[in-house]
Amino acid sequence: MSKRNVVRAGVLAAVAVLAGSLSACGSAGKPMDPAPVSDAAWPQPAHVAGGETGAGGSSDTSCNPLASLAPTGGTAIPAGSTMAKIKERGKLIAGVDQTTYLFGSRNPTTGNLEGFDIDMVNEVADAIFGGHEGKVQFRAITSGQREDVLTGHQVDIVVRTYSITCARKKVVNFSSVYYVAGQRILAPKEAKVATLADLSGKRVCAAKKSTPLTKITTDPAKVVPVSVDNWSDCLVMLQQGQVDAVSTDDTILAGMAAQDPQRIEIKGPRFTTENYGIGIPKENDDMVRFVNAVLENVRKGDWQKSYDSWVGKPLGAASPPAAQYQ
Repeated sequence: MSKRNVVRAGVLAAVAVLAGSLSACGSAGKPMDPAPVSDAAWPQPAHVAGGETGAGGSSDTSCNPLASLAPTGGTAIPAGSTMAKIKERGKLIAGVDQTTYLFGSRNPTTGNLEGFDIDMVNEVADAIFGGHEGKVQFRAITSGQREDVLTGHQVDIVVRTYSITCARKKVVNFSSVYYVAGQRILAPKEAKVATLADLSGKRVCAAKKSTPLTKITTDPAKVVPVSVDNWSDCLVMLQQGQVDAVSTDDTILAGMAAQDPQRIEIKGPRFTTENYGIGIPKENDDMVRFVNAVLENVRKGDWQKSYDSWVGKPLGAASPPAAQYQ
């Protein structure tokens, strides 16, 4: 027999032995059942929790939340003022969002933060420095960090879809109202939802320490609140079916809907009124008056330009809200 035939015979013999072994194993007992197969659950964002109201509660009616300090002296910067110290430092430090499309988000192409709230920050910087390029240090914060960074003097201002409430005014100060929003619902297009009552017993997402979370937690509809650090987490959970809806200000929902227009949409009318102000450390009254003078100028033209650029198309026509002073 040739060497080639010897090798071939050896291979065939090995195959025969293996087949016999497998046959013997198969006849020795019952085959094992395969492991059960189930659908893998979507991973949840970090720090997901049940509803808690925190400092966002709006039930406190002990003040007129919209009345701010009247501007005195326009946008002049007196020596020794808070604004003078910021100017000497060379940077305005602003707490902002980087996850809310249209109001405060990072442009993936340029890497720059942009949106309606970012425009308001730049207006303040323009008034202090005569321009904002290179003059703003943005600090990305969550909704739940807004009071903390102000009371800890880690920022000069917070401009982050920040609703003015009496509860919050006990620990921080606010400018006059620069934007009026309202809470609504975001859900899949096929969902028959118009009010919180339609979501009774269902999971609804909102950000921690936000006024919308307070609303859905205390509403008689008895939804199941799910709280997260950032509104973008709510969008992801809605897309993955981990929650049935998101409920927050229509400004924030408009940005979410614009990112997934084929599957989700804003539902029903507004059921709250949310008045946004610029947050300022409690003791910096001079900064409050200065910012209010800036906003008086913004209302004369730049407000409309910014609104039309960012949110006019998804939310329709609007005008700058009038200021109230105490």
